[in-house]
Parts: sequence; structure tokens; C-alpha cells
Amino acid sequence: MSDLWAWLFGLLAFIPGLGPPPEPVYTGYLEADYVYAAPVSAGRIAALPVKEGQVVRAGDVLAVLATDQQEAALRGAEARVEAADATWRNLVTGSRAQEIDVTRAALTKAKADLALAQSNFDRSQNLFERGVIAQAKVDQDRSSLASAQAQVDQIEAQLQVAELPARDAQQVAAEADLNAAQADADRARADLADRTITAPIDGRIERLYFSLGEMLPLGTPLLSILPEGRLKAKFYIGEADRAAFALGDEVEISCDGCATGLRGTLTFLASDPQTTPPIIYSRDERSRLVFLAEAELAEPGKLLPGQPVTVRRLP
Repeated sequence: MSDLWAWLFGLLAFIPGLGPPPEPVYTGYLEADYVYAAPVSAGRIAALPVKEGQVVRAGDVLAVLATDQQEAALRGAEARVEAADATWRNLVTGSRAQEIDVTRAALTKAKADLALAQSNFDRSQNLFERGVIAQAKVDQDRSSLASAQAQVDQIEAQLQVAELPARDAQQVAAEADLNAAQADADRARADLADRTITAPIDGRIERLYFSLGEMLPLGTPLLSILPEGRLKAKFYIGEADRAAFALGDEVEISCDGCATGLRGTLTFLASDPQTTPPIIYSRDERSRLVFLAEAELAEPGKLLPGQPVTVRRLP
């Protein structure tokens, strides 16, 4: 008898309206978060070593823009660095060694002239005391001695100045000029490096928007990259089911020809409702308000963007 009742209850479960309510499922589609590679300055595409469908890794070269102007700017900046550095070093260390050697040679000659003038004055004074020469000769030699001494003093002062470094203010100004020149050179190197466009992320090149030799405007994407494992399911939750979902919930995702057991995590849940979008073809759903939701797939495998899917909330 118990078997008969079990059979009857099982039969009733298949009669519409008498069995348990069907588990809600939600229709949607897969979407990718594309990454776009764009230049930081406009230029002609001089090299384009990649093609659509190619797998790239972060840092791989995607394209190289013409570099003639940037290379010239870098050469000019480096030349200004060398000139500023030479000026700064000259102020820090004093005059050049060759200039100091010339001044020292002049001082040696001046001292020799001073010694000769001193000898002539001593001899003239001795002769004057003996009454051999007149006072005028002594005065003349005394004047020559004073002139020779003044010449020695002047050259010694020049040598002292030549051997001293520049004043602090001059050194600070020269150092500031050097730093500015180095900053210009660094900026020129960065501008040259920016002419090479590299992949920002691992992935597959989905589409190329420009060809070799074309002008690539500033900020305009050169290509789009589909990152590895960056697929999400976008689906719509009915108004009555909205409260049952929360960010971080796990969902099961299925589609025609997909492997079983696909999982996703709810990463976005709209707060404001909207009218059911045209992509939802169910006549029953079309008149209801729904909430947009997004779930990131844990292991998308070979699934493709745009593929329709069915989503079910896991308990």
C-alpha cells in the first residue's frame, strides 16, 4: 500500500501547479573586459610586429612609432647636460690647470724682476753713499723696486683667486642649471621610450584598429586585448528575486556545448531596476522590471564573449 501512495505522490509532482516550484534560472550572455593599448603621443606607426589573434605577454612590443624627433631631442638634451656639467665643475674646482700654470709662470718672472730691482736699488744706494752717483739715480731705482713689488703682489692675488672655487651663489646657480639639464634629458629619454607601445597585460589581441605606416592619434587605441580568464556573465534578475542575491554569491553558469560545473562569483548587482532588455526573448520576462547583475567566471576555459548563458544561484 505504501508503494502505491508513493507512486501517486510522484505522479502528482509532474502535474502543473501540484509539484514544487521550478528553480529560477536567469538568461544572459558573456562579456569580456577588453584592455586597450594606446600611445601617449601621436606618430606614424614605424613597426607593427603583431597581428589579430596573437597571444601576447605583458611587456611584449606591440608597435613602435617613428622616433626621429625624439632622438634629436635627446641628443640636444645630452649635449646641454655636458655643457652644464663642465660649467659647474669649473666653478667648483676653480680655473683650469692651464690657466693657473700661466699665472704661476708670470709670478716667477715677476719675482725675478723684483730681485733684480732690489739688487739695483741696493747698489745705487751704496754708490750714492760713496758719492759716486746722484740722488736721482737712487730715486729711479727705488721707483723700479716699488713697481716690481706691486707686480708680484698683483700676480699673487690673481693666482690665489684662480685657485679658489667660485662663490657659493655661483655654484648653486650652476648646479641648478645642471639639474635642469639632466631633468630635460630624462624627459627626452622617457619621450623616446614612450614611442614603443607594449602590452599592458597577458592576453590575446582581439582587434587591430590601425595598420603599418598609418598615423596613430594621441590617446586613440591601437588595438584591443582580451585578457586571459577575464570573462563575466551579465544577466538579469527579476524584481522578486533581487533580495535573494548579494555580492560574493556563487552562481552556476551553463550554455549549449559548455562543460558542466562552471562557476562564477557575483561581482556587481544593480541597485536600480530597468526594463527587461531586448536580448531577453522570453515573453513572460519582457514586461517585468529586472536588475542587472554580473558574475566573474572562475575558469572560463574556451568560452567566448557574446555567448548566451543561463545562470542559476547556488544555495
